[in-house]
Amino acid sequence: MYEFAIAWDWLSFAARWLHVITAIAWIGSSFYFIALDLGLRQRVGLPEGAYGEEWQVHGGGFYHIQKYLVAPAEMPEHLTWFKWESYMTWISGFALMCIVYYAGADLYLIDPAVLDVSAPVAILISIASLALGWVIYDFACKAFLGKSDTLLMVFLYAVLVLMAWGYTHLFTGRAAFLHLGAFTATVMSANVFMIIIPNQKVVVADLIAGRKPDPKYGQIAKQRSTHNNYLTLPVIFLMLSNHYPLAFATEFNWVIASLVFLMGVTIRHWFNTRHARKGNPTWTWLATAIIFIIIIWLSTVPKVLTGESDGEMAVVAPAFERFAANAHFEEARDVVLSRCSMCHAQEPVWEGIIVPPKGVLLETDAEIAAQARDVYLQAGRSHAMPPANITRMEPSERQMLVAWFESAVASKTEQSK
Repeated sequence: MYEFAIAWDWLSFAARWLHVITAIAWIGSSFYFIALDLGLRQRVGLPEGAYGEEWQVHGGGFYHIQKYLVAPAEMPEHLTWFKWESYMTWISGFALMCIVYYAGADLYLIDPAVLDVSAPVAILISIASLALGWVIYDFACKAFLGKSDTLLMVFLYAVLVLMAWGYTHLFTGRAAFLHLGAFTATVMSANVFMIIIPNQKVVVADLIAGRKPDPKYGQIAKQRSTHNNYLTLPVIFLMLSNHYPLAFATEFNWVIASLVFLMGVTIRHWFNTRHARKGNPTWTWLATAIIFIIIIWLSTVPKVLTGESDGEMAVVAPAFERFAANAHFEEARDVVLSRCSMCHAQEPVWEGIIVPPKGVLLETDAEIAAQARDVYLQAGRSHAMPPANITRMEPSERQMLVAWFESAVASKTEQSK
């Protein structure tokens, strides 16, 4: 059933592609409407109920856009809703989490040195944490409604810092960052699904019934939309971080994750201030650069990698033990050691590489066996590794890696019959 590994990898690619496509659509529309809202101009002679307007030029034409702060006098004939971008981004992201982290929990999710639990328990903790995030956030927004927005933001940031620390004490470093991103993205998507769209539907229903809509629904929706705007960039950073061990697999990874949210605020503050025509806060560039330099420093102090405590680097799941017992293992191991381990080592010897790519170690029998599937896909079935075939892996060596994996899978299949 080695074909399953290939099909599963393509399924992961398809889910990731869909996730990126829908995220682009959601983030793009979100950024656009925030910029539009901040750039609205008021003038004498606007239609009754109109708050402001904006003239824009794009694609060879001019657009005249007006915003009604509560609602127009009557229901428009055509009304476009922006919601499926958000829904599909979350759905595709959760599907990708299931494919990569839940199906591969023993390798990517669980670190026995951090929290030694079974895969089902780890998955339940994961799902529960995402749901808990929305409950806490929603309660805080309602509790602080009409009070201090500053105190609300400080409280919410404290929650994110706590979750950053907590996730690093539950999962592998890579999974911790991914979950903090999913935790935040769940709040953002739930804002759309649970608050923004329902509030807009109440306003629409009032218009259809001939009632004057209550402005509070728009005010609440705008608050949640603004929160989403400031959370977007940190989520993108966290989702991309799984490619960079210096971020997720270092001693102070949870501090790094916490600081990323501050960078998201400084970057968005610059854009939002500019869009609102309230000046050019260049200090945000300096603040962002300083925070990023601190992150770089934290990633190398006091040590680059915590190999002894990061289960995804040092612990082999029982499901992979069969690969080390296979008849082709010794030959496959020699190929990996001669062509791959100079980079995929605790202390890489390849010039310019200071940490193993993606945190993958290929120095011991256990580590090689644990990464059998990826070795098969990356260096056997495809030529993705070594990059540009820089270590000159021969076709016969790739064939050996394929034979090793497929014979081990076939042997396991026979035993299970």
